[in-house]
Amino acid sequence: MRVVHETAGERRALATTVDLADSFVSQTIGLMGQSTVSDDYALVFEFGDPGFFYRLRDTVPRRVIHMLFVRMPLDVLWLRGDEVVKVATLSPWTGIGVAKADTIVELAAGSAEGVAVGDRVVVEREASPDDGEPTDDEQSAEDEPAAGATE
Repeated sequence: MRVVHETAGERRALATTVDLADSFVSQTIGLMGQSTVSDDYALVFEFGDPGFFYRLRDTVPRRVIHMLFVRMPLDVLWLRGDEVVKVATLSPWTGIGVAKADTIVELAAGSAEGVAVGDRVVVEREASPDDGEPTDDEQSAEDEPAAGATE
């Protein structure tokens, strides 16, 4: 996975080492207790579809990020789809940020320099053998007849 900033026809990788906070526990813990992250690291929180009442009102829930027990500053991006709706650099221990979003990206401080509200930020996923795409080995095996098979 990687996080890419797209603007004015240019693409720039914000992070090439990406973790996904996809469970209640991983989203609750986030980067608490960490004292450093590399400049090419991102933690992505994907919240999925909003609940019934949010869909009924055609809105998105507010997502809160706090920096309690986080020992370093972070750049945080709130996204709706791939559009940036808020950018903030949060200070360690005391920082807090809120915005209506379905995805949040936490980056090392300074990594989101140049990213502005309205820009496009994409979380790109690499193809894996689990997503239904055959690997090169599987593809060549499909092209050859099985042992003992006759055509």
